[in-house]
Amino acid sequence: MMKNKPLALVLLALLIFIHNTSGSSQDDQGRLQVGFYAKTCPDAEAIIHEVVRRAVAADPRNAAILLRLHFHDCFVEGCDGSILINNDLDGELKAAGNAGVTGFDIIEDAKARLESACPAVVSCADIVALAARDAVSLSNGPFYQVPTGRRDGWISKMSLAADLPDVDDSIEVLKSKFKQKGLSHKDLVLLSGGAHTIGVTACFFMQNRLYNFASTGGPDPEYWESKHFIERV
Repeated sequence: MMKNKPLALVLLALLIFIHNTSGSSQDDQGRLQVGFYAKTCPDAEAIIHEVVRRAVAADPRNAAILLRLHFHDCFVEGCDGSILINNDLDGELKAAGNAGVTGFDIIEDAKARLESACPAVVSCADIVALAARDAVSLSNGPFYQVPTGRRDGWISKMSLAADLPDVDDSIEVLKSKFKQKGLSHKDLVLLSGGAHTIGVTACFFMQNRLYNFASTGGPDPEYWESKHFIERV
């Protein structure tokens, strides 16, 4: 039995999402496979797991940070690690939807350790995917196998990340954005809602709904239907 059902559902949707968006980040034969580095870098997953374990132990928020990083990488041009490219002029990170995305230091730590163990073997795209898996597992979510063998992308443009889901998007806009990625309404609910069962958020994301919903000067009436929610706010 899964220890954390919301996370299990999130991961099911995430795996479908990754399958639909892998694109050019697959291996030379167009396939991803579990244990891709078994011969070329047999300790790769163990090295990444240890880096993530230490990061989450130092700050539990890092679990959600790594999960978010993975989603934002995959949603643009597939899970190709392009979000990691340092393009100060026009990179993906300049897109409004990527505001506040972090976790790069953890990925860089894992990459440095992997380069020491087996130089020029493990892609950054695979590190991001494996780190997200380990982050979820370390948060009492399920452990799942990650097919690897992605190749890192070489292009990172702000314009390509223009359609990332935004906090102010209406439900119809979100449906449209997810549909463009081959994702269903159920995937939308799981990835946008369920994925936020770990981590924290900034108050300004909820400010209008709490204090000035639809310019009424008051809260969203739906909030007041949950006494437990209001007491915690």
